[in-house]
Amino acid sequence: MSGIPTQILEALASASSLPLLSSEAFPNIEPLNVRSALDSLSSREMVVYDTIEREEAELTDEGEGIVKEGSHEAKVYDAVCKSIEGLKISELAKVVGAASAKVGQGKAFKEGWIKKDGDRLVKSVPAIKDVTRDNLNIIKSTHAHPNATVLADLKKRKLVVTVKRISFKINKGPKFATQVIKEETDLTADMLYSGEWKTKSFKPYNFKALGAPAITGALHPLMKVRHEFRQIFFEMGFEEMPTNRFVESGFWNFDTLFVPQQHPARDLQDTFYISDPPLADRPRDDATGEPLTEYWDNVREVHENGKYGSLGYRYPWKEEESLRLVLRTHTTAISANMLHKLAKNPVAAKYFSIDRVFRNETVDATHLAEFHQVEGVIADYSLTLGDLIGFMQTFFAKMGVHDLRFKPAYNPYTEPSMEIFGYHSGLGKWVEIGNSGMFRPEMLEAMGLPKGMRVHGWGLSLERPTMIRYGVSNIRELLGHKVDLGFVKTNAAVRF
Repeated sequence: MSGIPTQILEALASASSLPLLSSEAFPNIEPLNVRSALDSLSSREMVVYDTIEREEAELTDEGEGIVKEGSHEAKVYDAVCKSIEGLKISELAKVVGAASAKVGQGKAFKEGWIKKDGDRLVKSVPAIKDVTRDNLNIIKSTHAHPNATVLADLKKRKLVVTVKRISFKINKGPKFATQVIKEETDLTADMLYSGEWKTKSFKPYNFKALGAPAITGALHPLMKVRHEFRQIFFEMGFEEMPTNRFVESGFWNFDTLFVPQQHPARDLQDTFYISDPPLADRPRDDATGEPLTEYWDNVREVHENGKYGSLGYRYPWKEEESLRLVLRTHTTAISANMLHKLAKNPVAAKYFSIDRVFRNETVDATHLAEFHQVEGVIADYSLTLGDLIGFMQTFFAKMGVHDLRFKPAYNPYTEPSMEIFGYHSGLGKWVEIGNSGMFRPEMLEAMGLPKGMRVHGWGLSLERPTMIRYGVSNIRELLGHKVDLGFVKTNAAVRF
């Protein structure tokens, strides 16, 4: 070993007194390099050391200039003194420089050194003492100043900055020597055979050293919350719906839900339409492949003329519009399909799904063009709106969200309808986290469900509860290209 470690050992050996201060013994060596050498020697127990951190005041370039030439205000005073009849204000910058004129004039007035006489500056006192220069000289020699107020003022004037200085107090260790003996890191078979191990010096094991971090995968916070949602649903007796169809026809996505074909939600600025192929086939039974002719006709009749006690929308319903392919705007399209299948055997049922949906939204702190929707339906006889509110309170309480508000709303396929709001402490406001309601009779009876059966339906964003749970205020930091991978790896599993 040579270089800085050797210099340290030799300095310790020749020092008249210990401990040794690195800033005095090695003033020209960077503290970082000294620390590296000390760590190496310390691991061999050849030295022991303590780190000393202190803040020192240091002059800026402007401060150094004042030490050499005088302060701005002193320059202005000297220039005024040299002008017998006073110095014209307009000529001050030419005499002392623009910087000194700008700063020095005000300071000289403040100190009472000069005054105005018409358009000229004249001196007010016979002599001055350049206090600023004197204070900077003190700081330059001692790297400090006894008066904290003076030091703060010089910092404010950007004549002085505070820098952190690191030095080390070094002493001899238990195994101190002026030469470093190479330490072996492995006990080999040859050493054992020859007996060399008896005279070798071995590097001690450091059992406190941290191992290399394991490179592993990590569940995204959304997936952690999704898992907890699923567990809550299963605990409450729900069955998961299949959600493998990202592309739906307008029939399942809109028409079965009693959304009129002129509704703004079906406009290009709200929905992503598929260009190739542009149209789907008429709906078929998933099990048999038979066309759902009766259901198709019922939906058409409800829209055009009304049925099952409804007046309908009274417009010419178009088959082509119903068969247009879209990226599903909600998983309620899946719920409609499942309820249609339930009509074959109309018994009490609970269904849920959690998957991605797509909407042509303007991206901001709480909206994305694609997000995850938590969808659920409860079908049973004699259900009421009070049952739905009670269920929502129980459901969200299991997630630890107790601050809920319900607001009347309008949905084409539910009546009555409610928006659900939860309080986001990070944003400091109430945030909409879901929509809910009771499916309309003309939607359910068109499927073949009996008149007495009622269905609660709700759609909840997965992102909003996740943001509340993990304290995220911008949804773009949760999903998309701005996600911090460190955030994904270090956040604990959520427990509601």
